[in-house]
This record gives sequence, C-alpha cells and structure tokens, in this order.
Amino acid sequence: MSVPVSLMWFRQDLRVKDNPALNAACDHGKIIPIYIYDTSVPNGREPGGASAWWLHHSLAQLNQRLNGHLQIFKGDPEDIIPKLMNEFGTTSIFWNRCYAPWQIKRDKSLKSSLKDAGYQVTSCNGSLLWEPMEISKQDGGAYKVFTPYYRKGCLNASPPRYPKAPPARITYDDAPAKGIPLKKLQLLPDINWDEGIAKEWKPGEEGAADRLATFIEESAKRYKEDRDHPAIHGTSRLSPHLHFGEISPNQVWYAIKDKFGDTDDKNIDTFLSELGWREFSYYLLYHFPTLPNRNFNDKFDKFPWRKSAANLRDWQNGQTGIPIVDAGMRELWQTGYMHNRVRMIVGSFLVKNLLIDWHEGERWFWDCLVDADIASNTASWQWVAGSGADAAPYFRIFNPVLQGEKFDKQGEYVRTYCPELSGLPNKYIHKPWDAPEKVMEEAGIKLGKDYPAPLVDLKASRQRALDAFSEIKGG
Repeated sequence: MSVPVSLMWFRQDLRVKDNPALNAACDHGKIIPIYIYDTSVPNGREPGGASAWWLHHSLAQLNQRLNGHLQIFKGDPEDIIPKLMNEFGTTSIFWNRCYAPWQIKRDKSLKSSLKDAGYQVTSCNGSLLWEPMEISKQDGGAYKVFTPYYRKGCLNASPPRYPKAPPARITYDDAPAKGIPLKKLQLLPDINWDEGIAKEWKPGEEGAADRLATFIEESAKRYKEDRDHPAIHGTSRLSPHLHFGEISPNQVWYAIKDKFGDTDDKNIDTFLSELGWREFSYYLLYHFPTLPNRNFNDKFDKFPWRKSAANLRDWQNGQTGIPIVDAGMRELWQTGYMHNRVRMIVGSFLVKNLLIDWHEGERWFWDCLVDADIASNTASWQWVAGSGADAAPYFRIFNPVLQGEKFDKQGEYVRTYCPELSGLPNKYIHKPWDAPEKVMEEAGIKLGKDYPAPLVDLKASRQRALDAFSEIKGG
C-alpha cells in the first residue's frame, strides 16, 4: 500500500519544533515542505526592508533544518496550491493558521475549494496561546480592554497546550522539485545597509532558542524593573523570532513556567502578561479587522492632523533635536529594532508633539523593524495615538525629557546612538538646549550645527495637542 503524500505549507511558523501542522503532516505520511512568498497581500503589506532581510535568513535556516527539502514559490497561494496538489499528486495539505484579515478570507476560500475537489485540508494553531475565537466576555462579545481580556478571559480559559517535540521522523517525498532558489525572492538589500542588523541578530530556530535561554538566564528575574531601561538588555528581544514563528509562544510560556514554577514573582507575571499583550493584539485584529487601516475610535477620524513632510523626515532620520527620540530612531535604523519604552516615547512625540497621523509612524516601523507585525504594530500605534482599544488617554503625553531622565539616567543609551552629544554632562544630555553656553563649548556642540535644535517647544506642542484633542472630544 502506498504511503500518502501531503503538502506542508510553512507560513509564519518557520521552525521544526512545536509545529503542530508539521507533526500532523508527518504522522499522516510523506511530506513535501513548501513556502510561498505571497504576492496577493494588500498594497503596502509586503514585508518591509528589515523584515525581508530576516525572512531570507530564516528561510535559509529552515531549509537546513529540513535537509534542503524546502521548496520555495512566489505568487498567489490560491493559484499555486491547487496546481501543486495536482502536479505532485498529493492528497492532503497541512498548515498553521494566520490571522490577518486577508489571510483568513483567503484560507477559508482555499480550504473550501480544495475540500470540494476531494482533498484533505488540516489547519492548526501554531502561533497563539489562545486563539481569538476561544475567548469572549460573558455576554459573548469581544473584550476591548486588556486586563479583563487577559486576567478573566485567558487565564480562566484552558491552559495553552504544552509544546510538541519535533517529529520523530520526517519522510520526504522524492517528487522532482518545482520551486525556485531562495535568492530569486530578492529579499536582501542591494546596498549594504544591513550590516548593523546582521551584527545584532541571528534569525532562525537556533537563534530563537539561544535568545530565550539567554533571557531566562540573565534577565527574566529582573524583568519588571529592567525592561524600561533602554541601555540595559532587560527585555527578551524575542519579538522577531515570534513573528516569524521560529519559536512558538507556547515554547516561551512553558520555558518560563518550567524554570520558575507557578510563582507570584512580579517579574515573571509581568513578562507572561507581555505575551498576553501580543495575544491581545491578534485578538483585536481578528475581531476588528479594520484595525490596520482605520481608527478603532472613530472620533479620531475628525482629528486635525498636520501634514509636514519635513518634520516627518526629521523624525524618521533621528534629527528632531530631542535626544531620547533621536536615539530611538537611530537605533531602529541601525539595528532593525527599538527598545519598547522608547517606541512609546517616539510614537507619542510623532502623534502628539508633531501632530502627525499615527499611520505615518506605523508605515515607517513596518519598513524598518525586523519584528514588524501587522497585529502588534497597528495595535501599539493606535494605543500610543489614543485612538485604539484600551488606549492611553490622548491627554497622556509622554514628556521625552522626563522619560529620558528617568529611564536613561546616565545617558548611556543617548550617547550610544547620538555620539555627537557624548561630551555633555548627564544633567544636560536629555535637554542640550538648557545647557549654558560654556558647557556646550566644552562639549564641542553648537545647536543647529552639530546637533539639531528642537523641532518644537515641548510645552507649547503639548498644549497644541490638547487643544486639537478638545476639538474632537465631544464628537
């Protein structure tokens, strides 16, 4: 009797361990592993430059883990998969679910047409601790506030599944390969802007496992305090690995639980709740699919945003004259990443002090972040803007100077990314415009020449933001 052959369609699950679809496919028989670079995504939602760099290296790593059997295609999966099922003579297909609105719509349609054609289709949860359809309020509605969603909804639901071991054996079908070489996807940059990113990161399943082990060993027990200080490696930095599915949230959740037990330690609880925030972002995207494109709170549709290409460009380039903001934007460009506390500071500065629409910030992050994620990125930008679910009230405007003085007391972070300010004493590192002329001379800095003067007065621009908000308050 012949062994059945299945397509194993890798998507945002570029790993071998704890991959429910891969386990199910291997249990079923032989597999043909495929990856499709999806050209059918909405305009502007193709991977940005930094994400494309990561994807290239992640696919190369996955191919190694699969002993060179990964076949790569480019196009619309809805066209490609039925053709491959036919050409390879496969009887079934396995994949892990994705949650962007266009993916859900496409997958439903594809699943239906394949089933109608007599194929077996199996989809699994390989990306979330709790799928969005599993958690609801007592009245059946969707949560819009994080704490009850996580504490009442998730933590009272069935516990997340325990991670699966990799398949005991993967048997590959020996059908002739039909895919294209990875380099044909042209994911790597033409010019060498990626050197800083390459030094900082190790994409792939191994890199993800190393990053988790380092976090558990060095940072987890001090997470609640250290995570807010950008000069300290106090966060897990697992977000790009989670986005590309090189590690599952289940692996992270239980690695922490197995190491520290069911402890009341605030550090551990805080870290696990950050995984909960990631889940909440996907939950919102699932229940409110317009989240990436429209204000969650439609009052903000009338908000009087400013259009200033010059201000936006200065923000993007880390030339705002506000040191903690500039340090964050330069970290982003150099490493493909930005510390989470600083993301909130630069976001608040863009939408509140500069009054520039959050969509502009979200688009820049989408292109520059190695962890650019449709759910987390849009939910977080709406949170900062005040237009999102469970958002920071609009009138909560981060003061970047106070934030810098509180979380970068010695100015280490600013000095790393704004070296031209290195000579300033700590007292003025976050507000060089307040430094006496003699101090500036000794530091070798002339404002407006060696480092920009502030784009806006922080106090006046804060008031301008509050006035703008009062215009839509009653709407």
